[in-house]
Amino acid sequence: MIDWNMTYNSAKDTLIIPEYGRHVQLLVDHAKTIEDPVLRQRLAERIIRLMMQMVPQNRNIEDYRGKLWRHLFRIAKNELNVSPPDDIKMPTEVSGKFTPDHVGYPASEARYRHYGHNVQTMIKKAIAMEEGPKRDGFVAAIAAYMKLAYKTWNREHYVSDDVIKADLKTLSNGALVLPDEQSLENLVSNTAPRRSATGGRSSGGSAKRSSGSSYGSSSNRGGGGRRNNNNTSGGRRSYKK
Repeated sequence: MIDWNMTYNSAKDTLIIPEYGRHVQLLVDHAKTIEDPVLRQRLAERIIRLMMQMVPQNRNIEDYRGKLWRHLFRIAKNELNVSPPDDIKMPTEVSGKFTPDHVGYPASEARYRHYGHNVQTMIKKAIAMEEGPKRDGFVAAIAAYMKLAYKTWNREHYVSDDVIKADLKTLSNGALVLPDEQSLENLVSNTAPRRSATGGRSSGGSAKRSSGSSYGSSSNRGGGGRRNNNNTSGGRRSYKK
């Protein structure tokens, strides 16, 4: 007799890691109920092999097997009493449970978000540096980077150096101040003379290639003459016959 008592997924337990599907989670739940430690360990290793077959494209990832074992304990809610292989590194064990490492999130700034969080970090590092040419160069590089970031998010608006200097002063609480006469150049502007010199060398090379081409054309004309001579000799062969 057909059992029409169907259960919707919304009424089932939430998948802890959906990429492995519900069957893997059911297998892990079943492994937790096995009392024999040998059979429980064997089933856990088979579940790892099944998880590896489901995402074979990740086999080249470093510590891939360790990632699978950590996912296994996560799906089991750290309630599966099995032992991973000796070469697998697991997180710190706390009260008999494997807990993931804490991930710290940076505090987001409410102002000047178009410059990015890295600018805030560089400004703090520049403030901690000793005064001198090294710090001045670092501050100028920060300001140049801020100008590039500003242009990236405001391409339709012209940005002057005064705006960047004022924002730098505000972000550093007045600790970093650039002179009014200092110009903020693009970070890649220093390589422009080298490109120009390279272009000069390349133009010289093109001249050499052009001269070589004309030489080659003259040699071709000469070769054409030799081919005509061969035709003449060919005529002599026909004359002998």
